[in-house]
Order: sequence, then C-alpha cells, then structure tokens
Amino acid sequence: IVHAEMCDDWGYGKLHESFEKRAIDEMKHAEQLIGRILFLGGKPIVSNLSNIHIGENVPKQVEYDRAAEESAIKAYNEAIALAAEVGDHATRDILIKILNDEDRHIDELEELLDQIEHMTLPIFLSTQVD
Repeated sequence: IVHAEMCDDWGYGKLHESFEKRAIDEMKHAEQLIGRILFLGGKPIVSNLSNIHIGENVPKQVEYDRAAEESAIKAYNEAIALAAEVGDHATRDILIKILNDEDRHIDELEELLDQIEHMTLPIFLSTQVD
C-alpha cells in the first residue's frame, strides 16, 4: 500500500490503482488465512512479518513487489503440498485459490517490467498519469 500511495503522490494514478488493488488482494488473503487458522483452533501470529522493501522509484517498487510475489508463490506451493500430505483438503483449496491470485499478481508485475523495458521509463510513466 505504501507503493500505491507513493505513486498517487507522484501523480501516477493508474499505477496507484493497480498497486492498491494488489494490496487489497493481499489483505484479503491474510484475512482468509487468519480465519482458517482460527477455525482450526490455532492462534494466528502476525508479529513475525517478512522484511518489506520500499522502492524509491517505480522500477524498484515493481521489482521489490515481484520478488515478494515470488517468495509468496514458493511458500504457498510448499503449504499446499503440506496440506495435501496431511489430508487437509479444505486448507489446500484455500491456498490454491490464493496461489492463483499470486500467479496473476506476478504476471501483472512482469508485464509492467516488460513495458518499462520496451517503452523506456519516461514514456511508460507518461502512460500512468490519469
């Protein structure tokens, strides 16, 4: 959400909307996972977060977000395998749905990186102004 607000401050409304939508998706994922943990009688631990990298410019923001999505995809794949191994198909199904969102997110970020490379940064940024 920090990247979304930075883009809004810089006048890149289209990037702001895209980044904000992805951040909201991630919050919904957290809500689903917390709900599942509570349903299973567990205690969600949200104080042990991964490091968050804030990019000082749009290319860095996109690259940091892409790296975070790659890490999430790896973790979700491992969790899906574990859920299947222990026979928790409901949790596995929730994780698969989230993984599909993460795949879409990384595809969108890679598309932005490709556009920056093909258009050059100044031209790309000019397309992101409302």
